Amino acid sequence: MQALTGTAARYIFAIPFVIFGLMHFMAAGDMAGMVPAFIPGGVFWVYITGLSLILAGVSIILKKKDKLAALLLGIMLVIFVLTIHIPTVIGGNQMAMAQVLKDLSLAGAAFAFSGMGSD
Repeated sequence: MQALTGTAARYIFAIPFVIFGLMHFMAAGDMAGMVPAFIPGGVFWVYITGLSLILAGVSIILKKKDKLAALLLGIMLVIFVLTIHIPTVIGGNQMAMAQVLKDLSLAGAAFAFSGMGSD
Protein backbone atom coordinates (compact mmCIF):
# COMPACT_ATOMS: atom_id res chain seq x y z
CA MET A 1 0.00 0.00 0.00
CA GLN A 2 2.82 2.43 0.84
CA ALA A 3 4.43 1.89 -2.59
CA LEU A 4 1.10 2.64 -4.26
CA THR A 5 0.54 5.84 -2.29
CA GLY A 6 4.17 6.88 -2.89
CA THR A 7 3.72 6.38 -6.63
CA ALA A 8 0.44 8.28 -6.59
CA ALA A 9 2.04 11.13 -4.62
CA ARG A 10 4.91 11.28 -7.10
CA TYR A 11 2.49 11.62 -10.04
CA ILE A 12 0.17 14.04 -8.24
CA PHE A 13 3.16 16.25 -7.44
CA ALA A 14 4.92 16.03 -10.82
CA ILE A 15 2.15 16.14 -13.43
CA PRO A 16 1.03 19.71 -12.65
CA PHE A 17 4.60 20.93 -13.26
CA VAL A 18 4.60 19.30 -16.70
CA ILE A 19 1.29 21.02 -17.43
CA PHE A 20 2.56 24.38 -16.08
CA GLY A 21 5.59 23.97 -18.35
CA LEU A 22 3.42 23.31 -21.40
CA MET A 23 1.34 26.36 -20.53
CA HIS A 24 4.51 28.46 -20.61
CA PHE A 25 5.02 27.44 -24.24
CA MET A 26 1.39 28.01 -25.18
CA ALA A 27 1.18 31.49 -23.62
CA ALA A 28 4.79 32.70 -23.72
CA GLY A 29 3.88 36.12 -25.08
CA ASP A 30 1.37 36.75 -22.31
CA MET A 31 3.75 35.51 -19.61
CA ALA A 32 6.74 37.54 -20.85
CA GLY A 33 5.39 40.57 -18.99
CA MET A 34 5.86 38.73 -15.70
CA VAL A 35 9.64 38.51 -16.18
CA PRO A 36 11.19 41.17 -13.92
CA ALA A 37 12.23 44.29 -15.81
CA PHE A 38 15.82 43.99 -14.59
CA ILE A 39 16.19 40.66 -16.45
CA PRO A 40 16.53 41.10 -20.22
CA GLY A 41 15.11 38.55 -22.62
CA GLY A 42 11.45 38.32 -21.51
CA VAL A 43 9.99 35.53 -23.63
CA PHE A 44 13.31 33.63 -23.68
CA TRP A 45 13.04 33.18 -19.89
CA VAL A 46 9.43 32.06 -20.19
CA TYR A 47 10.56 29.27 -22.54
CA ILE A 48 13.49 28.32 -20.28
CA THR A 49 11.16 28.23 -17.29
CA GLY A 50 8.63 26.12 -19.19
CA LEU A 51 11.32 23.66 -20.24
CA SER A 52 12.65 23.52 -16.68
CA LEU A 53 9.20 22.76 -15.29
CA ILE A 54 8.64 20.00 -17.86
CA LEU A 55 12.05 18.43 -17.25
CA ALA A 56 11.61 18.53 -13.47
CA GLY A 57 8.19 16.89 -13.71
CA VAL A 58 9.42 14.18 -16.09
CA SER A 59 12.49 13.54 -13.96
CA ILE A 60 10.34 13.09 -10.86
CA ILE A 61 7.91 10.78 -12.68
CA LEU A 62 10.69 8.65 -14.18
CA LYS A 63 12.77 8.61 -10.96
CA LYS A 64 15.84 9.80 -12.86
CA LYS A 65 17.81 12.40 -10.91
CA ASP A 66 14.49 13.13 -9.19
CA LYS A 67 16.00 14.38 -5.92
CA LEU A 68 18.20 16.88 -7.76
CA ALA A 69 15.28 17.93 -9.97
CA ALA A 70 13.08 18.50 -6.93
CA LEU A 71 15.80 20.53 -5.19
CA LEU A 72 16.32 22.73 -8.26
CA LEU A 73 12.56 23.07 -8.71
CA GLY A 74 12.21 24.26 -5.10
CA ILE A 75 14.97 26.81 -5.62
CA MET A 76 13.31 28.07 -8.81
CA LEU A 77 9.97 28.44 -7.03
CA VAL A 78 11.56 30.46 -4.21
CA ILE A 79 13.19 32.68 -6.84
CA PHE A 80 9.73 33.23 -8.39
CA VAL A 81 8.37 34.24 -5.00
CA LEU A 82 11.19 36.71 -4.39
CA THR A 83 11.43 38.24 -7.87
CA ILE A 84 7.89 38.06 -9.27
CA HIS A 85 5.19 37.50 -6.66
CA ILE A 86 6.36 39.55 -3.65
CA PRO A 87 7.14 42.63 -5.79
CA THR A 88 3.65 42.29 -7.29
CA VAL A 89 2.10 42.21 -3.82
CA ILE A 90 4.21 45.18 -2.72
CA GLY A 91 3.10 46.97 -5.90
CA GLY A 92 -0.47 46.83 -4.67
CA ASN A 93 -1.87 43.61 -6.12
CA GLN A 94 -2.99 41.86 -2.96
CA MET A 95 -4.48 39.01 -5.03
CA ALA A 96 -0.89 38.01 -5.88
CA MET A 97 -0.50 36.81 -2.28
CA ALA A 98 -2.18 33.58 -3.41
CA GLN A 99 0.73 33.06 -5.82
CA VAL A 100 3.23 33.73 -3.03
CA LEU A 101 1.61 31.11 -0.83
CA LYS A 102 1.15 28.58 -3.66
CA ASP A 103 4.75 28.76 -4.80
CA LEU A 104 6.08 28.71 -1.23
CA SER A 105 4.07 25.60 -0.41
CA LEU A 106 5.13 23.90 -3.65
CA ALA A 107 8.75 24.83 -2.93
CA GLY A 108 8.42 23.29 0.52
CA ALA A 109 7.02 20.11 -0.99
CA ALA A 110 9.83 20.04 -3.55
CA PHE A 111 12.43 20.46 -0.82
CA ALA A 112 10.78 17.71 1.22
CA PHE A 113 10.74 15.43 -1.83
CA SER A 114 14.42 16.16 -2.48
CA GLY A 115 15.26 15.06 1.05
CA MET A 116 16.66 18.46 1.94
CA GLY A 117 16.70 18.83 5.68
CA SER A 118 15.91 15.18 6.35
CA ASP A 119 17.57 13.51 9.30
